[in-house]
Amino acid sequence: MRELIKYVWFVLLLTACGGGEQAEYASVERLEVQLAPPPSPDRGVETVERKLIKEGDVEFETNDLNATRQAILKAVEKYKGYVSSDQESNSPERESNTMVVRVPADHFDNFLSDATKGVKRFDSKEIKIIDVTTEFLDIQARLKTKKELENRYLELLKQAKNVIEMLEIEKQIGELRSDIESMEGRLKYLQNQVSYSTLTLTFYKSIPYQAEFNHQITDGFRNGWDNLVWFFVALINVWPFILLGIALLIALRVYRRKRAHS
Repeated sequence: MRELIKYVWFVLLLTACGGGEQAEYASVERLEVQLAPPPSPDRGVETVERKLIKEGDVEFETNDLNATRQAILKAVEKYKGYVSSDQESNSPERESNTMVVRVPADHFDNFLSDATKGVKRFDSKEIKIIDVTTEFLDIQARLKTKKELENRYLELLKQAKNVIEMLEIEKQIGELRSDIESMEGRLKYLQNQVSYSTLTLTFYKSIPYQAEFNHQITDGFRNGWDNLVWFFVALINVWPFILLGIALLIALRVYRRKRAHS
């Protein structure tokens, strides 16, 4: 009731003071003060559905990269998920594949079991759950408050008496709309993260030592040739000093011979 009385009083004041710019600005600012603060998100948290984000990261060795990849893709299709990233990498020690998969949260455990079926040992395995319930409720409460304030400003805009008042109200509406869109985007992102869990799977195949040794021999020949080329390049760069050194040696020998004969 108090809020309604203040709102009626505000409209009357706006109508009575249409000729004074200072009163108009004061009226616009007063509406912000009258707005009730958002309810605390802590109330009733235990009675609402919790918003949980589930993420996982596993790494393991396999004997057949392609077979493992196909098994993962089959599990993705089975549980209505999708692959958000698929990357291959090779090194002298191993060939590896990293896949980032998103699956419905309810199927996360079953998908993980199917995708890693036959794996005897994990190099690493991490499953974590992030509770975003409080953040979700807080944004919802503030979003509701922002929308209520936006509706009030829209009503005031219809009653604006002059251009200055219209511009000021439209400015406030623009700022509110920006905040509302940002909050709605954040809520949409959080809901997506809650609905679809993310699992990063890294699987690799070790390269036998003999293959690595062959690479080392090839690299050795290549490095030796490169070093030989650089050696000759260095000689060319310092050739004046080499000539000067040779000249000094010749002069020193001539000097010693003359001294020996004398």
